[in-house]
Amino acid sequence: MRVVVVGSGNVAESLAQAIAEADGLELVQLFARNEERGRKVAELAHTEWSDSSLAEADLYLVSVSDNAVEECAKKLHTPENAVVAHTAGCCPIDALAPHTHRAVFYPFQTFSVGRKVDFTKGYIFLEGATDHALRVVEEVAHRLTSKVEMADSARRAVIHLSGVFACNFANAMYANAAEVLSSAGLPFDIVAPVIEETAKKAVEVLNPVATQTGPARRGDTQTLERHRRMLAGEERKLRIYNEISEDIWDKTKTSKS
Repeated sequence: MRVVVVGSGNVAESLAQAIAEADGLELVQLFARNEERGRKVAELAHTEWSDSSLAEADLYLVSVSDNAVEECAKKLHTPENAVVAHTAGCCPIDALAPHTHRAVFYPFQTFSVGRKVDFTKGYIFLEGATDHALRVVEEVAHRLTSKVEMADSARRAVIHLSGVFACNFANAMYANAAEVLSSAGLPFDIVAPVIEETAKKAVEVLNPVATQTGPARRGDTQTLERHRRMLAGEERKLRIYNEISEDIWDKTKTSKS
């Protein structure tokens, strides 16, 4: 199965490397307009880079930002029977028109430049406009992970939203914790073991409400008020603290009843 990855961002970097290393797949090209990033990603994935001459392949994975998928797809002149798929969570499959054999190949994971992702641990969600398109993306997905499922646009949007809460928002809370520690001259690694244990418990139990701890969970008003006084000069952090504390209390009091 010959594959071209289109794009040079975080997802493209990880996906290109995974495809290059997978049995039964051949990454024939990294196609990207950003020459500096394109050459870098192509080098990491041991393939060629181009911004003008598109290689012939069975599958073209459009790994660009959601709002760029439609424009990018229109510019791709692919072989008649080739499949064109995008990797975006909140982008409909029809954004790939006018390609007949269009599909969605959505790897549900967090990607960062310079970090290699183990695709075997994550899900890949698929959708196909034709039987041929679905067969091709299924074959490629199963070469990367055993966790392959079908998901239409509505289902992917829900999955993507869950990722924003579980990953993006959680990471923003880590940043707030880092700022609180830094204001007292303390290093971030103090809280690292707490982050690791919290994530482990949530994943192992598969019910984060059951593993919730802390003053809001206990209804410890004295501690809550003390924290609020500490945040009195930081309106945004105080607003976040109050909103999340209320959310924790509402969820956990319901679970107790």
